[in-house]
Amino acid sequence: MRTIVEGFREMVHLIADTFRLWWRNLLPLITWYLAGYVGFRASINGAIWLSEHQHSSLGVGLFSTGVLIQIAATVGMIRTCATSLYRWRDAASNKAEETSDPTQQGLMELLAVTLLPLVAVWSAWGFLDARVHELTVSNIVQRGIGGGASFFELNNGGWKSYLPAILILLILRRALEGIDDRWPNRPVKFAQVWAEAFFLLITVVVTPYAVGDAKNWIQDRNVWYVSVNWWSGLKDFFAGIHVPIPAGIEFLWGVFWESLWPLFKLGVAEPLTWLAITTVVFGHRVLTSSGVLRGTRIEKRLGSRVAVTEEAPKNRLVALTNQAPNLLLGGLREKFYPTLTAFRLLVRVGPVFLGVVCMVYTCWLLANEWGFNLLVRAIGIHGVGTDWGLMNHEIAALVTDVIFETLRISLLAAAFDLCISVGAERRAEAAAAKDQAETESTPA
Repeated sequence: MRTIVEGFREMVHLIADTFRLWWRNLLPLITWYLAGYVGFRASINGAIWLSEHQHSSLGVGLFSTGVLIQIAATVGMIRTCATSLYRWRDAASNKAEETSDPTQQGLMELLAVTLLPLVAVWSAWGFLDARVHELTVSNIVQRGIGGGASFFELNNGGWKSYLPAILILLILRRALEGIDDRWPNRPVKFAQVWAEAFFLLITVVVTPYAVGDAKNWIQDRNVWYVSVNWWSGLKDFFAGIHVPIPAGIEFLWGVFWESLWPLFKLGVAEPLTWLAITTVVFGHRVLTSSGVLRGTRIEKRLGSRVAVTEEAPKNRLVALTNQAPNLLLGGLREKFYPTLTAFRLLVRVGPVFLGVVCMVYTCWLLANEWGFNLLVRAIGIHGVGTDWGLMNHEIAALVTDVIFETLRISLLAAAFDLCISVGAERRAEAAAAKDQAETESTPA
């Protein structure tokens, strides 16, 4: 009963804080969002023009820049709410807390820490696919579907043309990193962040097509030892002995993949991942690779083996082999450590608060979908043709996003602020219970 009361109280506080932050920071939030929207739309039109009159690779680069501008605008929206979080300000002033003041950091520093995880999040939850689809639709409307009008075509081995760009971006970001280490300056830092994010963006878009072609290549080999149709053979074998084990596995997999996984991905994984990103933007301290395991049960189980693995190998050949991946990929892993360690802060607050955040975020998802559908129906059908339909859709999407995207950022900021307060209460309760247990165990 106490858990239900606490969850309801935290839900009321979260909703009230969300609307308070949304109303107080509405103008700067809308300004940031419109800046990202204008930059993205301008990049789409410029990319289509470059693809038609110059070269498609230049268009892809400009389109990727527009996507990064929109992601940077999201970071700016989250940072805007920093001055309105009174619980976070109290925690940031306490040196014992694992948080610091993000307003003391420049936007480039925040982007360097959050841009790569945000590109990964956009790819995992379909935001990046939606941007690519928007580019494809705009390209079809402006150029048609005739020969030579395709843009950003990755099917039928078209992804191979982007492999040189991936290699060039790897070399470029490593060179810019070396320049920034020796002569620190903001333009070089911006170019380095852009190269890293551009590399990851193209990689996550190209990878599914490369994996699909690799599977097809393996299936077409005549010397393939293991049959690719082994599951059908296994089903026929169990059907012959009247034991429906494969059918049961397929049924359970269908229930999990078609019903449970979409609910978990949208209702649990997405809000918690966005909350972790928000935690990093609001100043969760960056830990090293060893700090990810420090203080956890994994470190207690491994004991001294963690420290042994961190020591440099004595063999020079082994040392050079270990350093080989860092020639091009060095520094990329560390960009994801802050997001990984931010999940530790979320785990400390307990499942009740995280369940409240997921429930309120799910309500936001439903309200966003209903609001868009109601606005589309209210606009109705005006004019005939694809241009009118696309324009009506874009107007409805823009109005809906201006309201609900700013509301989502306010929800994440309020959840982080309340997370700081709930985490402090949980630690205080745990410390009091520990002191009481030690007092009771001490002999008189």
